[in-house]
Amino acid sequence: MAHQVAVIGMGRFGISLARELYQIGHDVLAIDRDESLSQQMMGHVTYSVTGDSTSSELLEEAGIRNFDTAVVAIGTDIQSSVLTTVLLKQFGLGQVIARATNELHGKTLEAVGADRVIYPEYETGLRTAHSLFQREVVEYMELTSEFGFAKINVSPEMAGKTLEQAGFGSARDKYGAAVVAIRRGREPILSPSKDEMIQEGDQLVLAGPEDALERMSQR
Repeated sequence: MAHQVAVIGMGRFGISLARELYQIGHDVLAIDRDESLSQQMMGHVTYSVTGDSTSSELLEEAGIRNFDTAVVAIGTDIQSSVLTTVLLKQFGLGQVIARATNELHGKTLEAVGADRVIYPEYETGLRTAHSLFQREVVEYMELTSEFGFAKINVSPEMAGKTLEQAGFGSARDKYGAAVVAIRRGREPILSPSKDEMIQEGDQLVLAGPEDALERMSQR
């Protein structure tokens, strides 16, 4: 289902996020006070607006009430990040996700009502650490300090086997991790059955304890 997502702040993180959301089929509004950045986004998002996101008038004119989700991707301007988050909550958006650059910034965003706070630099470092010497690991996301998700490339030994034959019949099987999705081309297979045949080029999305995911990547 397509969502209406506003992305505010067109730094590198905001640009890549807005473009990817648009590419996968969501309606995306991009907002930045720098006109050149707003113009750069035209054709890569549904709408692109130049203006100050700490202005309630600007947000109103941009139709922010029509959006169910907003991502405050503003980086170093902490005051603007916090004020924008406050305004978005006042407009009643269903979900406001805000980027933080440090722990104090994150706690402030939580205090003013952000539904979720993300730390892109920390998360990128974490993913890189998990994939640097593990060629099969494409992406890693920590859910807690001991549990996470990993997206891995299918090895030649797995191709042509069912999930059960490859050791993924359940989370208690060979690897101690569960396959929650298979990425096959552009179409994801969610909650695949144990009889799903693994194909060459597939990517498996695994959920499980960190040590199980690490063993899986070193198989």
